[in-house]
Amino acid sequence: MYTPPHFNEVDRDRLHSVIEENPLGILVTNSAGLLDANHIPFHLDRTAGESGTLACHVARQNPVWQELASGDPVLVVFRGSDAYISPQWYPSKQIHHRQVPTWNYVVAHVHGRVTIRDDPAFVRRNVALLTRHHEQGQPAPWKMGDAPRDYIDAMVQAIVGLEIEITRIEGKAKLSQNKDMSDIIGASVALTERGDAAIGSAMQEAASRKVRE
Repeated sequence: MYTPPHFNEVDRDRLHSVIEENPLGILVTNSAGLLDANHIPFHLDRTAGESGTLACHVARQNPVWQELASGDPVLVVFRGSDAYISPQWYPSKQIHHRQVPTWNYVVAHVHGRVTIRDDPAFVRRNVALLTRHHEQGQPAPWKMGDAPRDYIDAMVQAIVGLEIEITRIEGKAKLSQNKDMSDIIGASVALTERGDAAIGSAMQEAASRKVRE
């Protein structure tokens, strides 16, 4: 991933947060010289290994788990917030008109080595963790025990687990850090007013870090 120094995100906690807040990752694999991509929700364990571990499951009918071998390198892409940036939002544009449109975004590229986990206990635990995390905001959170045991057993048998030991995380936070402070603030305010609060807030934080640096 091309990452100019001013957009490079190296803080591991912030990168972990990108993963946790945007858990639907794109698993990119290479089998027999062919690239493949699968969209899968992941659970991150920050404490496992040096950089964390990702866990997920796929349908048994999905050939990806058979095309991979334990130990193979994989890439998982997690997309955070993003938005189009209009030059009209930069105060400096009104002065010298030397601005063009761009697109701001936050992404994390996770490199790691996969382990195939065709193991009902692993799969059941992964489903339980994902469910607990994503159901916690519901008035009456669903849990696996709400469904008949034989039904859950059949569903678990229909999926296969994947575990990815993270070896490296690349982060890119393109948040107008290469612009003047007034332009960063101007664009972030415009985004927030338009309803893009997530990317607007991220730009505000980037501006604050720029001041501290």
